[in-house]
Amino acid sequence: MVQIGYTMMTEQAGPRDLVGHVVGAERVGFDFSVTSDHYFPWLESQGHASYAWSVLGAAAQATERIPLMTYVTCPTTRYHPAVVAQKAATMQFLSRGRFRLGLGSGENLNEHVVGGGWPAAHVRLEMLEEAVEIIRSLFTGGNVNHHGLHFDVENAKLWDLPDTLPPIGVAVSGERSCELAGHLADLLIATEPKRALISAFDRHGGAGKPKVGQLPICYDTDRDAAVARAHDQFRWFGSGWPVNSELPAPAGFAGATQFVRPEDVARSIPCGDDVDAVVEAVSPYVDAGFTEVALVQIGGDNQEPYLDWAQQKLLPALREL
Repeated sequence: MVQIGYTMMTEQAGPRDLVGHVVGAERVGFDFSVTSDHYFPWLESQGHASYAWSVLGAAAQATERIPLMTYVTCPTTRYHPAVVAQKAATMQFLSRGRFRLGLGSGENLNEHVVGGGWPAAHVRLEMLEEAVEIIRSLFTGGNVNHHGLHFDVENAKLWDLPDTLPPIGVAVSGERSCELAGHLADLLIATEPKRALISAFDRHGGAGKPKVGQLPICYDTDRDAAVARAHDQFRWFGSGWPVNSELPAPAGFAGATQFVRPEDVARSIPCGDDVDAVVEAVSPYVDAGFTEVALVQIGGDNQEPYLDWAQQKLLPALREL
């Protein structure tokens, strides 16, 4: 049975609301949760971008059961990998073993703020690979000194290291990232239901490991209102990873999506209160081999009615998958 997750999207709700929402997700029966880690929203209409790690710490204390996960953190530019290792170890303590560290090569939107420039895609993957190796080294508990192609670590050690280490997930989009994830990660992360990604991950050492996907939906009893909200806040979603990873600011995403129509968004994102439409959208992930799918309810002010609907209708239908 595929597990169904809840997304704390830091771009569309403030920090206190995010914690309240994941408490609600635990209450209504979601199997796990994931959290985005942004410095900017994709579009100004989303209106938020709080610090994900503070939200996660608060969520760990406010919940009891639901697993927590970054989806995803970039450990190469805005954060040094040695700092990410420390944050992840601390989160594993605070959550009492419920945390997974999801990592990716990042987006210019969030990483440009430290003024280090934005490397080419192949360099970003090199940096990600080296970063994961550093984090793994620190997870062993000893002193780490590292002088690599992209990072230096001087006499680092994690003094609070949990007995059960946080599993590491790596986001993939093509063959090279699948190769990296297959031999370095404990699970795969992807936002598209492509069987080729699963096959490549398995081929490079990922067979038998969890595969976590993500799907946006926009619940509302008024379908027209749902379509309008999805278009207002999520029309960037269909631009594709090569575009989304390069644009530096919300204004860039607004410009890149200025000709996207509401009906275009409605074709790619389930909108309204049709349970069957969501089941149909989740099915390709299941067919491709994903073991978990995190749903994103679009609209920070529309989480409570969504959680009620999920408990009463959506989750029971998805359990049948």
